[in-house]
Amino acid sequence: MSGQGIPVLILKEGTTRVRGREALRTNISVAKAVADAVRTTLGPKSMMKMLVDSFGDVVVTGDGATVMKEIEVEHPIAKMMVEVAKATDQEAGDGTTTSVILTGELLKAAEELIDLEIHPTLIVEAYRKAARKALETVDEQKIRIDWKDKEVLKKIAMVSMSTKAAYYAREYLADLAVEAILAVAEERDGKIVADLDNVKIEKKDGKSGYDSQLVRGVVIDKEVVHPEMPKKIENAKIALIQAPLEIEKLEYDSKINITSPEMMRKFKEKEKEILKNMVEKIKEVGANVVFCQKGIDDVAQHFLAQLGILAVRRVKKSDMEKLARATGASVVANIRDLKPEDLGEAELVEERIVGEDKMVFVEGCKNPRSVSILIRGGTKQIIDEAERTLKDALSVVRNAIEDQEIVVGGGAIETEIALALQEYAKTLGGKEQLVVNKFADAVMTIPKILIENSGFDVVTKSAELVKAHTEGSKYAGVDLETGEIVDMRERGILEPARVKRQVIKSASETAEAILKIDDVIAAGKAKEEKKGKEESGEFG
Repeated sequence: MSGQGIPVLILKEGTTRVRGREALRTNISVAKAVADAVRTTLGPKSMMKMLVDSFGDVVVTGDGATVMKEIEVEHPIAKMMVEVAKATDQEAGDGTTTSVILTGELLKAAEELIDLEIHPTLIVEAYRKAARKALETVDEQKIRIDWKDKEVLKKIAMVSMSTKAAYYAREYLADLAVEAILAVAEERDGKIVADLDNVKIEKKDGKSGYDSQLVRGVVIDKEVVHPEMPKKIENAKIALIQAPLEIEKLEYDSKINITSPEMMRKFKEKEKEILKNMVEKIKEVGANVVFCQKGIDDVAQHFLAQLGILAVRRVKKSDMEKLARATGASVVANIRDLKPEDLGEAELVEERIVGEDKMVFVEGCKNPRSVSILIRGGTKQIIDEAERTLKDALSVVRNAIEDQEIVVGGGAIETEIALALQEYAKTLGGKEQLVVNKFADAVMTIPKILIENSGFDVVTKSAELVKAHTEGSKYAGVDLETGEIVDMRERGILEPARVKRQVIKSASETAEAILKIDDVIAAGKAKEEKKGKEESGEFG
């Protein structure tokens, strides 16, 4: 008997498989759908998204990265698009919406090219060349800045904030972001480095965005442990202790037979004496403020209060590190090792009521290498969006300080890239020329969406924009308030070059990866399979 015609099963039952052009078209349509979800959130006149999760929690945001994180997507290509947003956010801190939209546009263009019988491999190769040219154009258009120029840094922060919900307080918050990053920036190996981990963000309901404040020190979301302790210490000498101010439990089990009340009293007295010695050691080295990473025994609290020492317990490890950087203190693992030189300094340590909670403020540090921003706002949603806005602003200011390179925004850099790609396409032959021109069209979609979201006529305004650039106005962009074509550099619409580079890299690499997929093999759902086995009694 001939073996021909017998189907060979290599995949598990329940597995689905989509191949060839069908797989490619499905993947592209999913990516386009994801890009369309954030399309209206681009630009200062953008719309907001209300996201409701399975628990009923509501997030109102215009931040592309947050939209991508919060929506629960099923399709693997949709998950890849979410990763694009995450990668851009981690690397540049801004530009997430742009990178997702550009990925969608590149794939949309690829679909049209595939319809013209151009092979996906050829499209991928041409896209790589176009991306290299686009990055070269960013390098040609970048402007060097002085990293200490507060005015330029503030403009960069305000452009980042202009697309978010905290737009109303953007100037005030931009000032906070610039001051915070400049405070933590330091020179390492000849380079300026600003670590965002050294800017602590705390948020509390109440008041408005204008009541947010920069603290040149650290805000701890804890209260003073004992009611009799001072709530305010000036000229603070701060001890940071990792170990608990408690009687340490033995590492192995042991029993003590207590045969009389006198023995019990002595046992308690000894415990009290140990705790008293700990507290006296703290006083002896000159500390009047203690931050403890672990617990503080009630008896130790009483002794600390008697000596007029302000103490806070169960402080997070990350907060202990920030306190060390802000005050110059050393974190001590054992109280016995505490020395006067381990203490940090601050002009003021004070417990304050913020909203309905008590918080401890460590302020007036001489040379703080860690600072805090306390965000206020009317509702939880407003505060959360203000936090996201501020994080983006901190990121772009950090980028500008570290790289000292900016580009002009408002669609100006994208138009320059598109025109450079069109010129580059003329040097290529046949199909490659067509693909590079499509890449240029995809990049040009960004200013077109900015115009569209602002309510102006896309065809007319984008034509005027291209005309201005071809006539030599390389900083020309659309004023999204009036619709006029103006010099964006003069208007102060500036962005870090790092953001634009990351957008091009993320979008082109993701589009190329998706175009190379011609077979999607999806396993059956594990839960359904398990349920089926349970019903058949296999687990019984």
